[in-house]
Amino acid sequence: MTNGTRPPKAAMLVAQRIMRDVSRDDLHPGDMLLPERIMLEKYEIGRGTLREALRLLEFHGVIALKPGPKGGPVLLDPDPSHLASTMLLLMQVKQAPFRAIMEVRATLEPKTGALAAERMSDDQIAELGRCLADMRDHMDDDYIFFDTNQRFHDIIAWGSGNALFGYIVDSLLGILDGTVAAVDYSAVGSDYPQRRRKAILKAHEEIYAMIAARDAAGAEARMQEHIDAYVRYVERKHPKLLEQTIRWDARS
Repeated sequence: MTNGTRPPKAAMLVAQRIMRDVSRDDLHPGDMLLPERIMLEKYEIGRGTLREALRLLEFHGVIALKPGPKGGPVLLDPDPSHLASTMLLLMQVKQAPFRAIMEVRATLEPKTGALAAERMSDDQIAELGRCLADMRDHMDDDYIFFDTNQRFHDIIAWGSGNALFGYIVDSLLGILDGTVAAVDYSAVGSDYPQRRRKAILKAHEEIYAMIAARDAAGAEARMQEHIDAYVRYVERKHPKLLEQTIRWDARS
């Protein structure tokens, strides 16, 4: 040991070896991993250590343990909710307020807009357009309108072509959607005024137009304006929530 750090547990080392083999063998979500008996021989470990390693990967959302005689570990496409939960826990430990999420969004999302304009596929742009249609058709439906609002931002984040941007933005929006401090979603709900919803839709339409035109600078600038307007709205209408600590144990 050095610098007072503890050596990794055996199960963690095995989990890392399993994931190295997943990458080496070019496995994809839906593919089965090796059966338990083969893993025991390959990694020369006990059944308890292997099962702990698999539970660790399952906890992180990387695999699911399929039951039955033909079951076993199956590779998953990790859901951002796992990262969101970890981020929430760390934020609570550090007593980070709701404002922290807004600052990160204001920093990251304009860049995702610029990258999306350069990298999004035609299919992703078409999906973005469908989001606008859904928002127009459901201006009075709180759930559909705000769920589609989140989906619009998710598509752009993943359309940036940078998986880390995708996971971070998706996780931040998931935190907003699942906590009592979620101003756009839970705290305001049906009280969110029509004029603000129309402003959101107009901003989305303009961001969409910039991305569809492959105008990276325009998409970045319009996304910055959109996020800044959201921040100003929250500062004006819900200033106390900005300093409220986001709690892991309060997430729905």
